[in-house]
Amino acid sequence: GGFGVDFSLATDDFKSGIDLVSQKILSHGVTSFCPTLVTSPPSVYHQVLPQISIRNGGAHGAGILGAHLEGPFISKEKKGAHPEHCLRTFEEGAFQDLLATYGSLDCVRIVTLAPEMKRSSEVIRELTKRGICVSLGHSVANLSQAEEAVQHGATFITHLFNAMLPFHHRDPGIVGLLTSDKIPAGRRVFYGMISDGIHTNPAALRIAHRAHPKGLVLVTDAIAGMGLAPGRHTLGQQEVEIDGLNTYIAGTKTLSGSVATMDTCVRHFQEATGCSVETALEAASLHPAQLLGIEHKKGTLNYDSDADFLMLNDGLYVQATYIAGEEVWRQDAFSM
Repeated sequence: GGFGVDFSLATDDFKSGIDLVSQKILSHGVTSFCPTLVTSPPSVYHQVLPQISIRNGGAHGAGILGAHLEGPFISKEKKGAHPEHCLRTFEEGAFQDLLATYGSLDCVRIVTLAPEMKRSSEVIRELTKRGICVSLGHSVANLSQAEEAVQHGATFITHLFNAMLPFHHRDPGIVGLLTSDKIPAGRRVFYGMISDGIHTNPAALRIAHRAHPKGLVLVTDAIAGMGLAPGRHTLGQQEVEIDGLNTYIAGTKTLSGSVATMDTCVRHFQEATGCSVETALEAASLHPAQLLGIEHKKGTLNYDSDADFLMLNDGLYVQATYIAGEEVWRQDAFSM
């Protein structure tokens, strides 16, 4: 979410809320995005998902590529800020169980799940068959479980290093996928990183990027408090507290999403890794497009692509945003 709008709350004005976020993120250089729902009761999915429409961007706001459902089929041990009472496991007829939980997959583009769960392989295969990206996260999976998930179709890792087993030299867990030799030929595993200066130390960013530079996808993990003053805000079923760039479940020190914007993440990533400007920008454009299989129209400026692009200054601050070749946002002081 962002700007006071929580995508995991079934409110009467949900559609106007998603419109507001779509419009506001233009100033941060976002031309299309995947609104994310955290672990929620089935009733929330049933009310919210039918209100999310895949649509092109324009002057009204950034395009919507489809929803990202982060949970509820995740590990209790690595739930992070997700509410424990809403977590679920796969019962008999696992994929039907998932369908009953979500209600509809019409607008769904990404599902994050824990691959060590019983019957997860069946679910990964079924989701992949439907063109839905399966991401591994909030998990205690070991490397072989993660590799098996990739062999069944998983292609993404949700916020690498966060909410998973830490790297261990005898079993590197999900992190080991970055250099695994068990990835099927012709396939690439991508991994998201929250480059906000809070969730991942700059050294961790550098390690991941140097190990697998072509797989890195910058993500914001933004919650409703992004763009708002410090204080208490919601994250789905829970209350969170914002203190600067730190966001915690209220009354704890458990990190709960981020309030960083995408342009901030790009600048921090470039500074932390010392990579080229082109490399930093590809992590926020080309790589996510490749992950979703839409690089023929997004993430490049090739002939017949969508002509979504930004004007940036030398400090990588957004000066103007264009969608389909039309200017949709401009910094007041900016002139060509």
